[in-house]
Amino acid sequence: MLAFAKDISQNNPKHSAESENSELKEYMDYQRALDHERLIYSSLDYAKTGLQESMTEFENDAKKLDSYLKENFPLSSALIGSADTMMLMLRKLVNGHNSTNNWYRMNAYYHTLVYDCIKRFVEVYNRLVQESPEKAKEYRISEGIEVDFDDWTYLYFSDLDFHIGKELGYTHYPFAKRNKAIEGEIDKKVKAGDSFEDALKALKEKYEIDDVSIKVLLGREIGKQDLELFYTSVENPIYEAMTQREEGRWGLMDGESFTDQAYYLGSSLKVWVWRKREEAESAMEEMARLQKK
Repeated sequence: MLAFAKDISQNNPKHSAESENSELKEYMDYQRALDHERLIYSSLDYAKTGLQESMTEFENDAKKLDSYLKENFPLSSALIGSADTMMLMLRKLVNGHNSTNNWYRMNAYYHTLVYDCIKRFVEVYNRLVQESPEKAKEYRISEGIEVDFDDWTYLYFSDLDFHIGKELGYTHYPFAKRNKAIEGEIDKKVKAGDSFEDALKALKEKYEIDDVSIKVLLGREIGKQDLELFYTSVENPIYEAMTQREEGRWGLMDGESFTDQAYYLGSSLKVWVWRKREEAESAMEEMARLQKK
């Protein structure tokens, strides 16, 4: 199974404080409606099927195939370089995801591709939820509600370093805050005479940016050594630290885990979005009411 920042096989999360906080409970109810394994599988399968069809359709038209890659895989296509390599990576991802005996960790190239796949599929899926709910139901992903891509990315990606220097298009807080800080420091160093590469490498230790992420940010095409997924047995408790209850640790309340903290912040962000939406809808209703007078 693919290893994200949190365990995608866990579909019934609970927060220790949700019984005392109705908005947090609403948020956790939303989380419990999601099947993350199905979301990942559907996203990868949709991308792989579409790519295979396009490779067949545009077999003798490299220009149209390249255009398809850029449109449907806007971040990853330039890094991966060819449809054949992308297909190889998608097959590895699907096989890794379908394996229940191992965790498969991804590098920044794979994260970039998976991000493109999920973003694209969620747009398709949410449209089905609105327009063809019976078809959406066949995917068995969210019990008939739209998937919040921004929220999902915040919870299940460990960072969006591969997005540094690019427009996110979503909030993705706190990743956007981290990326903006890195971009600001790079900009200062470049203005002082450093190359982008030197500026980036100078910040590597401070921000714990891994070597593969640096290659991605430098726009270097994926090499053979970067095509592997790294696995460990499912018996290895790679998520144990996320669920341990802390006592008096900085940044965490007594009895709170890192997972609790992540859900609480996710709830706060989503509630803020809900309230903004409600305010906008109320304003529109009031405007419509005034226009009728």
